[in-house]
Amino acid sequence: MITPAEAPGLSAGINNFQHILLVMALQLRRLSLGLAKFQQARNASILTSLPETHELLRKTCRDFAEGELKPNASRFDKEHLYPKEQILKMGEIGLMAIVVPETLGGAGLDYLAYAVAMEEISRGCASAGVIMSVNNSLYIGPLMKYGNDQQKRDWIQPFVNGDKVGCFALSEPGNGSDAGAASTTAVTSSDGGWKLNGTKAWITNGYESEATVVFATTDKSLKHKGISAFVVPKPTPGLSLGKKEDKLGIRGSSTCNLIFEDCSIPKENMLGKPGYGFKIAMSTLDGGRVGIAAQALGIGQAALDCAVDYASKRKAFGQSITKLQSIQNKIADMALQLESARLLTWRAAALQDEGKIFIKEAAMAKLAASEAATFISHQAIQILGGMGYVADMPAERHYRDARITEIYEGTSEIQRLVIAGNVLKEYGV
Repeated sequence: MITPAEAPGLSAGINNFQHILLVMALQLRRLSLGLAKFQQARNASILTSLPETHELLRKTCRDFAEGELKPNASRFDKEHLYPKEQILKMGEIGLMAIVVPETLGGAGLDYLAYAVAMEEISRGCASAGVIMSVNNSLYIGPLMKYGNDQQKRDWIQPFVNGDKVGCFALSEPGNGSDAGAASTTAVTSSDGGWKLNGTKAWITNGYESEATVVFATTDKSLKHKGISAFVVPKPTPGLSLGKKEDKLGIRGSSTCNLIFEDCSIPKENMLGKPGYGFKIAMSTLDGGRVGIAAQALGIGQAALDCAVDYASKRKAFGQSITKLQSIQNKIADMALQLESARLLTWRAAALQDEGKIFIKEAAMAKLAASEAATFISHQAIQILGGMGYVADMPAERHYRDARITEIYEGTSEIQRLVIAGNVLKEYGV
């Protein structure tokens, strides 16, 4: 760990939090410089423990979450507040653009680091976790992979420090999990640009975002091969927002419809080639599933922490309820599912870092982690009993937050289809 004494140029007047931020930023800088040493050993090392650099990142994010997110998570939830101040601070220490190269203003880390950081942030506040995930995976992700140099400068660089966030517009009111049935259209306009019409649904960061990656049909005759991707600034003429959804959980993040009515954008705002939209969407969701798996791990870990803390203090029948076999059985099952899902998530991230195909592994990680989070948070409420059912304790919030992880970025049913399809393909069936 870098100590405060190692941070150069600190004036006597700098406040304590600024000091901590600078130390954290320097720690992330050291992380980025040290990552290369661990590339060859990653797969073996994560079977037992994280590399030292990633453990340092984990502690840094945990300290931040304990100090900045956990004390405010209940307020964000109850008041449906976007955690703007905390997102800015996350941006200052590189968490809003973890895998973006330093040349574009990012942290220059890897996907395993992203998964580790996502878990710790989500452990403190699931809303902050999903805001971070969408900006990293769904907005910046496709721009990094398919954007040209100018698009990266225009649409990534301003979105790396938490001051601006982006969103991802694929789902529509009528298509649900059928991503290839985009009814939103994009047609060429007289000035050579594009004109978009249609409605996108369930858009996370919809109210706060200042740009969105949008998928629209440019050639209906080609079906899913006629879908293209675009970058659209927000606000912009012809783009309006639907009502902010009143959700079960992750209430600190906004969710709404994006409504396009003759929304004109320049021709250079197409991302990738015409007809590449479906491919871009599917590859983006593969990476996004690793992020959501990590978010689910954080929620599950927070629920387990809550349950064990309460059980260790609760007395019944003259002893701590942790002495009761029924409680021990629950804790064992909770920990087992959590650790199993964590290893799957780290493996998917490691494969992504190596440039290998990780479609099946990402789906496995997302499925295992999301169902583990729901199970663990359910069992946590059972351990707390009546106290688990009231808002005085965080257990009920963890339960509400966990539920969405089985739905967005591909439902559990879709993950099973992806896994089965890939397994059968491996068998040559």
